[in-house]
Amino acid sequence: MKDFDPNAAAAEDSGIFGLPFSPAEAKLVLVPVPWEATTSYGGGTSKGPEAILQASKQVDLFDIDLGNFFEAGIAMLDIPQHVLEWNTLAQEQHQPEAVNAYSDKLNQHVYAETKRLLAQGKLVGLVGGDHSTPFGAIQAFLEKHPQMGILHIDAHADLRNAYEGFEYSHASIMHNVITKTSLSKLVQVGIRDFCEEEFNFIHDHANRITTFFDAAMTEEKMHGKHWSAICDDIIQHLPQDVYVSFDIDGLDPRFCPHTGTPVPGGLDFSEVLYLFKKVVQSGRKIIGFDLNEVSPGNAADEWDANVGARILYKLCGWTLSI
Repeated sequence: MKDFDPNAAAAEDSGIFGLPFSPAEAKLVLVPVPWEATTSYGGGTSKGPEAILQASKQVDLFDIDLGNFFEAGIAMLDIPQHVLEWNTLAQEQHQPEAVNAYSDKLNQHVYAETKRLLAQGKLVGLVGGDHSTPFGAIQAFLEKHPQMGILHIDAHADLRNAYEGFEYSHASIMHNVITKTSLSKLVQVGIRDFCEEEFNFIHDHANRITTFFDAAMTEEKMHGKHWSAICDDIIQHLPQDVYVSFDIDGLDPRFCPHTGTPVPGGLDFSEVLYLFKKVVQSGRKIIGFDLNEVSPGNAADEWDANVGARILYKLCGWTLSI
């Protein structure tokens, strides 16, 4: 850090957010997962990690809430070329049997990388890719933090069982977490696109799932309830250790117009940042996170990646604040 100027423009060969840290030096390490083999509508999310990396170099480092938290060290691993190859092969074949096999390989890769970093004492965040990508990371986090809960921000409930025949579909991530892991608490926020089967699944697992539907939250705000009070309602359902699983389409689509499955409605950018802040101010800890479904537009349009990079920076900051 001796020769690093946080007020200068990012160097061309710099790392995430223009920082000079290697993964070995960083306290928080980001795992990129360029994957979208189960995409069912719009594509492009496999390009999300690289787009966020490039856009991140325009983020100013000083944070009004957290100061110069970056000094603890943030680094991103190299984009794994073998995962890009698996993604291409899975997309070309696009049959459930083949995609499920490649998804198994992906889950094992993400699990191993996350477990390795956690064993080194690192804080870990995952940057997808579609929302199927964090399953292995959640497994590894649960081994280290068995009492953790997940704060899931999304437009979709993601509780479908093997959507379109893909066992590890982006639309099935939370179904898999509930049915295949020991997670005791899932708190969903911003949900506004779901089928009857998912609605019933939430009801049938009410002891483990609490869902804050976007329509209900919007109606509360229309009746004069402040967002701060709604955040308090959300947070009371979370345990001490909180893992954030963030699908960018949880935001209003004006912040992420190119994401694969945009849905009208959703959270404001500032509302999400305030929710993160309130979680930590409540005495809880954000122990890790994933950010998914950032799909860049054309080469001249960096808006989605710009928003994604800024969400990512705040997630890093509140995680490093523990």
